[in-house]
Amino acid sequence: MVHVRVREMDEADIEAVSAIRVRGWQAAYAGIVPRSYLDAMTVEEDAERRRHRFFRPGRKTRDLVAVGGRGPVGWVCFGPPRDGIPGVARVGEVYALYVAPDLVGTGIGRGLLDEAHAAMQGQGFETSALWVLQDNGRARRFYQRAGYQADGGTQDDVYDDVTLSELRYRRVL
Repeated sequence: MVHVRVREMDEADIEAVSAIRVRGWQAAYAGIVPRSYLDAMTVEEDAERRRHRFFRPGRKTRDLVAVGGRGPVGWVCFGPPRDGIPGVARVGEVYALYVAPDLVGTGIGRGLLDEAHAAMQGQGFETSALWVLQDNGRARRFYQRAGYQADGGTQDDVYDDVTLSELRYRRVL
């Protein structure tokens, strides 16, 4: 594993996190999400949206960054679920997890996920849920190795007129 330390994200990390997210999307979703959508993504637009979310009054989400010698190289965002899961109480959601594309497979993502799990437990969550694109086999294998299993929940998202299915995964914390 590449040596990093995980800490709370701060305002100074917004640009770096946006770069990680945009480059992460462009690398991870190539061949899945339409190229036109991926090519239209910009770090500047993402940073503007991230800045707005970061300073939203009453924000309940948490953001952690993995920081190495070159600054932030990974990011995870988590918190209360956007939608509950019928019959499952005390569930938290991992909204996003991205690592700089050249560092994928080095253990940074797993370290961030482990820290998010510990933080969610500390907030009283007993289960973690997340959504992953059905066609993103690499991410599905990553989450399965981390103890997640598809629970039958599905939803569709549309990217440049192309509908893609997502699967809900969850695990006990």
